[in-house]
Amino acid sequence: MIDLVAIRSGRGGLNLASSAGLSLRGLLLVGLLIGGHAFAEEKGGMAMDHSMQGGMVMDATGMVMNANSERLPEDCEKISRDYEFTVIAGTKYAEPFADTMFGFNQHEWKVEPCSRITVTFKNEDQVRHQWMVHGLPKYIYDQGMFHMEAAGGHTQVGTFIVPSDDRTYLAHCDIAQHMEKGMKAQLVVGRGDGDLWSIPGLTAKFERPPTATFLPRWIWLGLLLVGFISAAYLWPRLIKRGR
Repeated sequence: MIDLVAIRSGRGGLNLASSAGLSLRGLLLVGLLIGGHAFAEEKGGMAMDHSMQGGMVMDATGMVMNANSERLPEDCEKISRDYEFTVIAGTKYAEPFADTMFGFNQHEWKVEPCSRITVTFKNEDQVRHQWMVHGLPKYIYDQGMFHMEAAGGHTQVGTFIVPSDDRTYLAHCDIAQHMEKGMKAQLVVGRGDGDLWSIPGLTAKFERPPTATFLPRWIWLGLLLVGFISAAYLWPRLIKRGR
């Protein structure tokens, strides 16, 4: 509508269009400023609410995400017991296990339901490592996980509370290939609900070797010898029968 008036009114119309264009740009700028301010307030509010539930504490030495030392899961009336574990990450802990490169000093922890667990996570390597627990209540722990990460040579400390159900939780390092190379463990709450697959020193490997490798070499030699004897015995008879 403004552009049409501008065309019909000559130079004055062009001035009007130019003024209108400036006004529109001004309105857009004001709108962006207001929207940006509202977005910043919303993000700030979210961050504040998140930190009340533990949030994320991060610095150059690493981070702890979703720490929780007070809020009980809905199925827990009180803290049943407090535990303190020291989890150490390093390549030397992979040495006892074939086909691994990284490892934890321990690959299983057992706790009572509704217990509060404080973990001191030490990284003895020069690369980053993580210790993460999955499957926790999402109404307390964002994405259902408790997450610790330590830069090379550093230590992090964090606390979380487990629910009342008997369950086996995955604990691992989520950095690419670290879990596949040995950094996988389990946290057993109560009686648990079965061992997880491919826990070093506890359950089977990630990849089963070929079936043939399960038999000792002497058995294969014996089978080969039986094959030769059978062939030597049957061959003359087959030839004779053919005649």
